[in-house]
Amino acid sequence: MEIRDFDVPRYLSVLPLFSDLCTAELEKVATGCELHRLARGDVIFRVGDPCEEFHVTVTGQIKLYVLSPNGQEKVIELIGPGGSFGEALMFTNKPYIINGQALTQTLLLTVKKSAVIDEVERDSRFAMRMLAGTSRRLHALVRDVEAYALQSGVQRVIGYLLRDRDEEDAPASDDITVTLPVSKATVASRLSLTPEYFSRVLHDLETAGLVVIDKRDVRIPDVRRLARYPDD
Repeated sequence: MEIRDFDVPRYLSVLPLFSDLCTAELEKVATGCELHRLARGDVIFRVGDPCEEFHVTVTGQIKLYVLSPNGQEKVIELIGPGGSFGEALMFTNKPYIINGQALTQTLLLTVKKSAVIDEVERDSRFAMRMLAGTSRRLHALVRDVEAYALQSGVQRVIGYLLRDRDEEDAPASDDITVTLPVSKATVASRLSLTPEYFSRVLHDLETAGLVVIDKRDVRIPDVRRLARYPDD
């Protein structure tokens, strides 16, 4: 898909960061955007590359990760449709400190730093929205650290499966299916677990009748029962 075939201003208008901009402002920001079609495995940036833009996943899935000295991969974040990344680092004038790679066929929108700076200088509210987004991501990372330190591996897996559910609002018996967006090994890395341990937890949950596994589909017959496990 060429950039001329994609309505960038309209797409930007539905993103929280740009939702308050008028049509003329959106069109101005759009002039600093580029659209990229990525194949599975394509590298977006590596540690040490200059960061002069931020990115928005239009479709597909992006993996942000680091490599240990022995080559072991640790997934920092998985960015799905509508998710953005690179905003904070873009303002530091420092190179990327993580790697970015497409996990599936992906449509990626890149927003150049110059377009963002122009809007920040024009409207301080835009800067506040960027700060709010960065703050939400920081809080999410803090919650991750707390989970790794205070929760067991089983609790982390259950939390991941129920991440989009409000358990208080769910019916007492709510049958849902969660589809893992990426491989089990990638999800395991995101949760700071080994792939073997992650698979074992899923197997144990299935044996307990709490989930039904079908490849990447995880059917949860009773949300609240799974959320209470292993306290029941």
